[in-house]
Amino acid sequence: MGHNITLKKEGQQIAFLKPVTNWFTARFQKANVLKSLRKTAITIVSILLFIGLWHLGAKALYNVEADYKIEKALTEQGQQAADALTACIAAGTSSCQPNTLPSPAQVWASLQSLIADHQVITADKAAFVEKMKGVNEKLVAQGKDAIVYTGRASFIDIVLTSIKTVFAGFLLALLIAVPIGIVIGLSPTLRSAFNWFIQIFKPVSPVVWYLLVFMIVKTLYIGDSSDNAFVISFISVGLCAMWATLVNTAMGVSSVDKDYINVAKVLKLGTFQKVFKVILPSSLPLIFTGLRITLSVAWMVLIAIELLAQSQGLGLFVWEEFQNGANDSNSKIIVAMFVIGIIGFLLDRIMLVIQNTVSFNKNEAV
Repeated sequence: MGHNITLKKEGQQIAFLKPVTNWFTARFQKANVLKSLRKTAITIVSILLFIGLWHLGAKALYNVEADYKIEKALTEQGQQAADALTACIAAGTSSCQPNTLPSPAQVWASLQSLIADHQVITADKAAFVEKMKGVNEKLVAQGKDAIVYTGRASFIDIVLTSIKTVFAGFLLALLIAVPIGIVIGLSPTLRSAFNWFIQIFKPVSPVVWYLLVFMIVKTLYIGDSSDNAFVISFISVGLCAMWATLVNTAMGVSSVDKDYINVAKVLKLGTFQKVFKVILPSSLPLIFTGLRITLSVAWMVLIAIELLAQSQGLGLFVWEEFQNGANDSNSKIIVAMFVIGIIGFLLDRIMLVIQNTVSFNKNEAV
């Protein structure tokens, strides 16, 4: 009975403290909400500031080039030609507009144009497939290749091609770098033997890797009329980007706690069991750091390699727009630049999520 009375009193004391606890909890939650809102507001303000500075810079460059063109027309052709050019620029006629840094509004218009263009091309593809359906069924039944759509690719198709290429290159880098890194990491002798190889080939330019791969693939596919641009591109990307994973894997394996190795010996684990149950789990943080760097490098070098290989990706798109020199070419290049940056950021976030899922060492998003 006395015990029940004591519990009742303790319960009353806890009930008395409950409003105080709720107040602190509410204040804590409010502080978190305010902190999140503050970070969001700062991000929005910085974006608006960036767009504002961009707009002012683009307008200033536009005026500089417009004034130069008018002054040149005045000097070479006279006042009448200068007045006509001034009126043409003021009217917004595309033929006489200064070709300089586009404004945010022009880039947004180009993005909408590219999306609309994608919808038109998608409809054309669907119409072609439907039109050739019967013919292709007969060709396939005869053991022949079906007729495929060979029209121009849309901007979305180009982006997807680049993503496919970078993932193929990343997978190649992973398959080469991780096994070699494990073997090198397990043996100090092999680390010393291969160190010169890594140090020499790691800083080689993507252009040189492309040329090397081109020499080899061209010879292996000699006499083959098929387009090898994709094969050359993803192999070049993989070879150029794999070094961070190779070095980090070797470093992670070589730095595994010796106590873990001793436990594996006591348990009489075989070589493969030791690698997969002890060494790899302990090395995962460093391996994934290398993989994140590899994926970032692969995405960066992809643009140059696609340009050289003439692969239908973002690299070739940017180069063709630059050479095209149309009124909206600069805007499309800026669109591609933002797409490249956003996809690169998303790829890094995906790798971070995977790393935190499979590794015991959780990382803050940076």
